[in-house]
Amino acid sequence: MEKPENIFEQGKVLLIDKPLEWTSFDVVRKIRNTIKIKKVGHAGTLDPLATGLLIVCTGKFTKKINEYMAQEKEYTGTFTLGATTPTYDLESSPEQNKEFKHLATEQIIEATKNFTGEIMQVPPAHSAIKIGGKRVYELARQGKEVKLEPRKITIKEFEIVSVELPVVQFRVVCSTGTYIRSLANDFGAALGCGAYLSSLCRTRIGTFLLKDALSVEKFVEEVIKG
Repeated sequence: MEKPENIFEQGKVLLIDKPLEWTSFDVVRKIRNTIKIKKVGHAGTLDPLATGLLIVCTGKFTKKINEYMAQEKEYTGTFTLGATTPTYDLESSPEQNKEFKHLATEQIIEATKNFTGEIMQVPPAHSAIKIGGKRVYELARQGKEVKLEPRKITIKEFEIVSVELPVVQFRVVCSTGTYIRSLANDFGAALGCGAYLSSLCRTRIGTFLLKDALSVEKFVEEVIKG
């Protein structure tokens, strides 16, 4: 019987449910230390405050990472209306409070139409994109002005699931390269009251589903049991 390390070196695609406040690399590091091989990578970053599906590839399957990253994604989560944050999520504190109580559910649903199909989106200044070899979030934290160009993305579905002001629950199906944080900020601007991303869960990447993913603890337990 082969050792577990050899199985992972030959290549595995692991579906992991990323815990809240873990970075995507925290998950990779934990798996790398558990299976005792160096070749481990993930197919698409989830921010620390997001949860949900993270595809982790091991061994020879790390060559498939770009293929998985390019696939369509589905997210659910909440926007909070009436304020913005510098990072567009709760990594920073809400500011610039504005009135939101006048908004009807119909207006909020109607506003989604501006953000479906092929649209141009400016990524957040607090993101991992590189400019001149430096990640833009590092420049933003240093107080340097960051100018990011809009990118073409596709939002196939943008559904408002429920409205309990100031919280709006949503579901989005989108192309790779879409920043849901930017969508939250732009959506709030379109409504005239500001908004930030207050929770996010990735539920699907291509045909891979969150319901089939293992928690980090469960994965470690299964490897130890062999």
